[in-house]
Amino acid sequence: MKITFYGHACLGIQIKDINILVDPFISGNEKASEIDIESLEADYILVTHAHQDHILDVEAIAKRTGAIIVSNYEIVTHYQNLDLEGHPMNHGGSWDFEFGNVKYVNAIHTSSFPDGKYGGQPGGFIIEGEHKNIYIAGDTALTMDMKLIPMQIKLDLAILPIGDNFTMGVEDAIIASDFVQCDKILGYHYDTFGYIEIDHEEAKRKFFDKNKDLMLLDIGESVEI
Repeated sequence: MKITFYGHACLGIQIKDINILVDPFISGNEKASEIDIESLEADYILVTHAHQDHILDVEAIAKRTGAIIVSNYEIVTHYQNLDLEGHPMNHGGSWDFEFGNVKYVNAIHTSSFPDGKYGGQPGGFIIEGEHKNIYIAGDTALTMDMKLIPMQIKLDLAILPIGDNFTMGVEDAIIASDFVQCDKILGYHYDTFGYIEIDHEEAKRKFFDKNKDLMLLDIGESVEI
């Protein structure tokens, strides 16, 4: 499983020959100006919630690639009304896709489209691949629901927001990693704008002091698990 960071909360996940995009917000992110959305491949687009900084490029990429949009019922319905293909889910539900099993799990946040339309309840995703399992938390506060995850699945990587203000900060993300029983963490949702700028070295040190590995990838950088 190869994971590429495209800035903010946008990820590319490659499992064998299947390409998955998560929360594509690239064209509106000055820090990701070197990423050309026209060059990105996508068989599936996973969307955690409807805020603009998570959906901005969904329509353009899905129209070009024919990607299947996977999200909550309200978000998928929105895109189906635009003649795009989607697979609706809701909290606690799971589905076997060609690349593995996906479960839609709780997140504590808000969710509305840029025009104010209701975007359903926010969520995160657990992807259970053939060999590796990852948790994509989405935009969320620390929640006791995270303790349910290791009761059902052993994670190889937890992808957690660490920018604070709109989501968990570093300290809460450390607790979240305890809750999900995963000491290998990929941080995201930080630095894009002033409210969520962080001190990278301090964040890494705080995780290291708790015997945890926090990865902060450069935009366009990849890691394989």
